[in-house]
Amino acid sequence: MSVISYETKMSQKRRSQSWTELKQAGNEFFKTGQYGEAASIYSQAIKEVEKSGKKNLEDLSILYSNRAASYLKDGNCGECVKDCTVSLDLVPFGIKPLLRRAAAYEALERYRLAYVDYKTALQIDCNIPAAHDGTNRMTKCLTEVDGLSWREKLPLIPTVPMAVKEKLSLATSKQTTQHNGTRENEKSVPGEDSIKKALTLKEEGNAQVKKGEYKKAIEKYTQSLKHNSSEITTYTNRALCYLSVKMYKEAVQDCEEALRLDSANIKALYRRAQAHKELKDYKACIEDLNSLLKVEPKNTAGQNLLLEVQKKK
Repeated sequence: MSVISYETKMSQKRRSQSWTELKQAGNEFFKTGQYGEAASIYSQAIKEVEKSGKKNLEDLSILYSNRAASYLKDGNCGECVKDCTVSLDLVPFGIKPLLRRAAAYEALERYRLAYVDYKTALQIDCNIPAAHDGTNRMTKCLTEVDGLSWREKLPLIPTVPMAVKEKLSLATSKQTTQHNGTRENEKSVPGEDSIKKALTLKEEGNAQVKKGEYKKAIEKYTQSLKHNSSEITTYTNRALCYLSVKMYKEAVQDCEEALRLDSANIKALYRRAQAHKELKDYKACIEDLNSLLKVEPKNTAGQNLLLEVQKKK
C-alpha cells in the first residue's frame, strides 16, 4: 500500500480549493512570514481565476499584487516588479502595487523609476507616509548621483485621472462613516456627483495656493467641503491657507476636523502645532508634535519645530 505524504495531501487539498480560499490561505502564510509558501499559493489562485474563464480584473490585480508583496519580502525584487506591473496593467493606479514596485526599484537601485512610482502614489493620496518618505529618500539619492539637474533625467510621471481620485475619495468617505458609527452629528455619505464637484473645487483651490492666492483658495476649499465634508486633505489644505493669512484659530479648527476623521494624520498634527505655536500655546504645540513623532519618528520638520518650541518654554 502506497503511503501518501503530508505534502501531497496538502497539495491535493489546495487543488480542490476555490481561488478565494487559496487567496485567504496565502494571506495566512504571509502573516506568519512564510513568504515562499504564500507566493506559491497565490500562483495557484491566479491559475484558478484564469482557468475559470471569468477574469475579474480587480481580483487578478490583487492576487498579482499580493504575490509581489511575497516576492518583495523574500528579496526577489525582479519578480516583484514584474507582478506589480501586471497588477497595474490590469487595474491602473493601484496604490499597493505602486508602493511595492517603488520599494523593489529602490532595492534594485533604480532610483528614477522608484521616484516616479512614489510620486504617482502621492498624486492618488497625498497622506501616505511611506510615499513621502520614499520620495525624500529618492530625492537625496538622485541629487547625489545626478546633481542638481536630476529632475531633467526622470521618466515621465503619469497624470492620475480625476476618476481614480474620485473612486478613492468615495471609498474613504464610506469607510469614515462606518468607522464613526451612527453619531448624531454624522453627515450622510456624499453621492458620486457631490464628490466629483468637491474634488474639482479642491483642485481649483490647489491651483490658487500655487499662485499664492490663499484667500481665494480658502473660498474654493470652503465650497468643496459643502459638497463633501469627509475629505481630510481639504481640511488640511485650508488649514495651510489659514496659517498663511495668520488666521490661526481657524487653522486649529480645520486640523481638529481632519483629526476627527484620522487621528494620526501627520499634516493635521503638524499644522495644528504650527497654529498653537503662533497662538503661544506652547504646551498644546508640544503635545501635537509628540503625537506626530510617535506616528512618524523621523519627521525632520516635526523634530525641528519641537526643538524650537522647547527653547521658548
